[in-house]
Amino acid sequence: MTEARIYLIGAGPGDPSLLTLKGHRYLTTADVVVYDHLVHRRMLSLVRPDAEQIDVGPAAPRPLDQEAICLLLAEKAREGKTVARLKWGDPFVFDSGGKEALFLHEQGLSFEVVPGIPATIGIPSYAGIPVTYPEAGDTLTLVRGHEGESSVPPKVDWSGLARVKGTIVTYADGPQLAAMAKALRRHGRPAHEPAALIYRGTLPSQRTIRGTLEEIEQLVSRADRRETAVLVVGRVVALRDHLRWYDTRPLFGRRIVVTRPRAQAAELVTRLEQLGADPIEVPTIQVVAPEDPTPLARACAQIGEFDWVVFTSANAVSHLMRRLLAGPGDVRDLKGVRLCAVGPATAEALSQYSIRIDLVPKEYRAEGVVRALRQNRDLTGTRILLPRADLAQDLLPTELRQAGADVTAVTAYRTTPVDLEATGGPDIYGLLLERQIDIVTFTSGSSVTNFVRALGTDQAADLLKRVDVACIGPVTADVATQLDISTTIMPSDYTVPAMVRAIVDHVTARKRHEEH
Repeated sequence: MTEARIYLIGAGPGDPSLLTLKGHRYLTTADVVVYDHLVHRRMLSLVRPDAEQIDVGPAAPRPLDQEAICLLLAEKAREGKTVARLKWGDPFVFDSGGKEALFLHEQGLSFEVVPGIPATIGIPSYAGIPVTYPEAGDTLTLVRGHEGESSVPPKVDWSGLARVKGTIVTYADGPQLAAMAKALRRHGRPAHEPAALIYRGTLPSQRTIRGTLEEIEQLVSRADRRETAVLVVGRVVALRDHLRWYDTRPLFGRRIVVTRPRAQAAELVTRLEQLGADPIEVPTIQVVAPEDPTPLARACAQIGEFDWVVFTSANAVSHLMRRLLAGPGDVRDLKGVRLCAVGPATAEALSQYSIRIDLVPKEYRAEGVVRALRQNRDLTGTRILLPRADLAQDLLPTELRQAGADVTAVTAYRTTPVDLEATGGPDIYGLLLERQIDIVTFTSGSSVTNFVRALGTDQAADLLKRVDVACIGPVTADVATQLDISTTIMPSDYTVPAMVRAIVDHVTARKRHEEH
């Protein structure tokens, strides 16, 4: 056996958060990731940036047959690389994982199997259908559907299967599902037995259709019903009315664009997903160090000479503290310097350094910050350090100077636009044009500006009139207004959690209005 390892990892049926801890560990350390095209793209964000990624399978842009995939795994392993073979569902449940493992064994290559949640188990759970239940029979039968379209049912004992009192579950495309349902009815399965179809299971676009076996057969026999789905037949389907949980969440199915920098989007994306939304990441900006770090370094070296340091964003905190700790000084240099954090997110970022915060203004606009600082003492002659973004507005330093303060504004970080086409992300222009977006979120003025630039200044305002626009606060909303974009959702507290709550309240209120 060679020392190189090959891991056959089950990715689960769609939801990227269903990846196991062991699968996560192997995926994040692999040199090469060979993945099924059906695997959720967000799961691939876990892969090391320098790792090779290879899309395979029948649905891939350049599909490889099974023999070619096996040879590819062996070739990469013999190069001394650690290989993660990421497979949709579970590698050993109605999948080719067994063939791949046997080939590797015959080649003398060591491997490990990391089970995943099979589609025929996980998808019904997300639809509120337990595949077994004490009073619903003592058997669970999983039937394999053919890969690719076929109207011929699998070669099983349909007569015997139809007589077994229990649950039958399969995953296949429309023509195959129609053939299976017909075979079950023809061999004695009651036409009135409960059945369900689950499309795009475990994803925010999931859709579940309940009916009798006969009704489901008629539905999937239609020419426009060729999409793959999970079919569940059995008394357990009736429990869906009581056990639905996934598709009843307040934002279920809502497609919400997240424009935050990718490195900072995790909190917003996670919160939206937990509430059932389908977050579409379209990072319009990235946060980077200033082109000339000298002014920030000089300010850090002299930081003990300031009376106040006013932080207006979490980015300002992280970049100034990083520069401070990288130099000869440390947090002790802040002794005697009073610290102002504008907004709870900024305060949270500062508190991570175990530093006492002297002031968190109740208002986040420039006039509110100046008013809060004035309550402590007259600002005449007060030395204030203001670390901020390169494109920050001049309103705050101007008002501080008018109040008599001696302000040193330094660039702590830059926000640079992201080329959406170069990143290979979603076609956001097309999605907006086709009305496939519900809400677009903005958490900074620069994210608004660069989003508009990416869409085209002339088209952006018109496209965004078709959706709800959520801005984290009035400063961001002001930038949107200047670009002829109306803000329909804005929280009273200017934080990510508060913005998510405001989105939920807005969607819930609209739903109630539509129902009445």
